[in-house]
Amino acid sequence: MEFNHSFKQKEYVDWKYLILKNISGSAPKIRKGNGNRIAYRFYSKQIFELSELHKLFYKNGKKIIPDAINLDPIILSVWFMDDGSRCRSVDVYLNTQQFSIADQKKLILALEKLGLKTALNKDKIYYRLRFLKSSLPKLRELLKDKIIPSMKYKIEL
Repeated sequence: MEFNHSFKQKEYVDWKYLILKNISGSAPKIRKGNGNRIAYRFYSKQIFELSELHKLFYKNGKKIIPDAINLDPIILSVWFMDDGSRCRSVDVYLNTQQFSIADQKKLILALEKLGLKTALNKDKIYYRLRFLKSSLPKLRELLKDKIIPSMKYKIEL
């Protein structure tokens, strides 16, 4: 499995690597991409458990949400560091545009179990999840001790 981010997110890649070091092939490396993009990435080893996770989240080459998805604050924090964003201080999103509407509704229900209210928000032609303003204090409380310093800008922590 590849863990690939912009070099601007080096601290985040290094954090992931430290957690996954025992199943990683080698330390993160810089890679020049198309145009001016500079990536920072590492790969995991091929292990059974990751293959099983891949089967849960990919069907026929397409990313999906399993029916029995369960979230906790740690899973949410990593997901938010990967796919969270904000526009102004009150518009906070999870960029879920790659998932079907049905799968996004599964995520809405899973987030509700954490006490978080979200809604589908149209972003051009696709939809993503937007946290309701009333849920932002709870979201910040759940994430505050789990988000690394370089990612706190995403939620104003």
